[in-house]
Amino acid sequence: MIEATSAGAILFRDTRGRREYLLLKSRPGDWEFPKGGVEGDEELQQTAIREVTEEAGIEDFRLLDGFREDYDYVFEASGKTIHKTVHLFVAKSFEASAELSKEHRDLQWRDYEQAINTITQDGPRDILREAHGFLDEYYEDDESEGVDGEEADETTNDAEAAENATEDAEEDGLAADGE
Repeated sequence: MIEATSAGAILFRDTRGRREYLLLKSRPGDWEFPKGGVEGDEELQQTAIREVTEEAGIEDFRLLDGFREDYDYVFEASGKTIHKTVHLFVAKSFEASAELSKEHRDLQWRDYEQAINTITQDGPRDILREAHGFLDEYYEDDESEGVDGEEADETTNDAEAAENATEDAEEDGLAADGE
């Protein structure tokens, strides 16, 4: 069996006080989050940042610290059995729209209930539930402490963040070692 590792992000935006999540419809027809395979010696966070940009055309976003969950599945491709582990982060988009990539057939921004009912696989659906609860607590804590929180605990997607990702990942235990 071949082992494969992917990373991506549960991307959300705030629209008129309502949180919406970006869902992409894959070529096979599943609704999912932006994600893709780790390339070379990329850290998982670097892969997630690259995939959001490539698959959704969004460049102005931030990964939020403190959330990373994974799910796995097995599938067949070219006569080979592949076991894939997908690591998902949470990211806030500061852009109102996204662009459809050639890898997908459709994209939609959905509120939580719509997203839960649209996602076609159990792993991503379960992680969305966890991410939604994480975000409720994340923003509730910010309000109770009187802190904006938009920048305080977020990782930027700029070149400096990419250069520091290895150091940050090692500190957080997130080093990608092909597992």
